[in-house]
Amino acid sequence: MEIKRRYMLKKKELKQIKEELNNIIDTEDVFDKKSILEKIITNEMDLIVLNGTPIAICKDNKIIPTLKLLITKESEKGKVTVDKGAVKFLANGADVMAPGIIDANPDIEEGNLVYTVEETHGKPLSVGIALMDGKTMVESKKGKAIITLHYIGDEIWKF
Repeated sequence: MEIKRRYMLKKKELKQIKEELNNIIDTEDVFDKKSILEKIITNEMDLIVLNGTPIAICKDNKIIPTLKLLITKESEKGKVTVDKGAVKFLANGADVMAPGIIDANPDIEEGNLVYTVEETHGKPLSVGIALMDGKTMVESKKGKAIITLHYIGDEIWKF
């Protein structure tokens, strides 16, 4: 990932980012007046960086929270729990298959931004787009349930 340019965020941009991130997590206490917020434009995507840590990805006109933000902020809004068997696949960037899902927020709708956590420790593993609603994810025994956009170990995680 090659950085092309970086700049400090304007208040208008910050407001939009907060609104979009609120769809998956509560951002009320994430930002404070002393926070240093930058937008980093790369050859692949744009990153929103808070005090040196990437907290969101701007891709295809969508604001996607990073795992580093999700680790610090618990949220039930887009949460999907996967079994231990899915962890190694998700850590390599695989999409989430329905048989590996053991629980999902029933309010999740197809097309929503969601994130996966592993069942034992509840740590976030990936962020993606739901291909089915929360209830169907849990009940389905076959098929792809979530398209992965960001996962543990990718370039954004290592940034």
